[in-house]
Amino acid sequence: MPLRDTLARVDADLAAGRVPVARQRLRGLVSSFPDDLALRRRLAEVYRLYGDPAEAGRWMYLDEDRDAAETAAFEARYDTAPRRMRALAWQGPESLAGTAFARERLAAVRAECSEAMGRPVDWDAPPSAGAADGRDKSAFRDFLTGVRFLAVILAVVVFFAIWVNGLVALFE
Repeated sequence: MPLRDTLARVDADLAAGRVPVARQRLRGLVSSFPDDLALRRRLAEVYRLYGDPAEAGRWMYLDEDRDAAETAAFEARYDTAPRRMRALAWQGPESLAGTAFARERLAAVRAECSEAMGRPVDWDAPPSAGAADGRDKSAFRDFLTGVRFLAVILAVVVFFAIWVNGLVALFE
């Protein structure tokens, strides 16, 4: 669906009070057009309707007219450079940004993230959120998955042992 048609639907959704639907449409548009600062601004406006300053700050982060309290809420929620970099959902080089302010913010976030990671990073493959502080959450998640798998196997073995024991007792 063309951008103009989707924006018309967003307007209709907002007029009808379907704020979650409008938010979802705008999230999809920002995902498809990450360099469109006007879409990010519209998404921030929807998050203001929810009373979520951190998300409003997230989507206004590249805008010079951003609210300082929303920016602070965003930076507090996404407290490391890798988390902020991932949250901004930017794709491609900073030069795609429509304003000098946005290009400077993107470059600053990328530089901060590169420093935290100890290696260069780019927007097309931002690091995982926990990687900068040495707590790779995916490794912990893999560990928990393995523990759950072993627990299920143990439960199945115990179940069959009880079943076989009952079957043997039945024929004795």
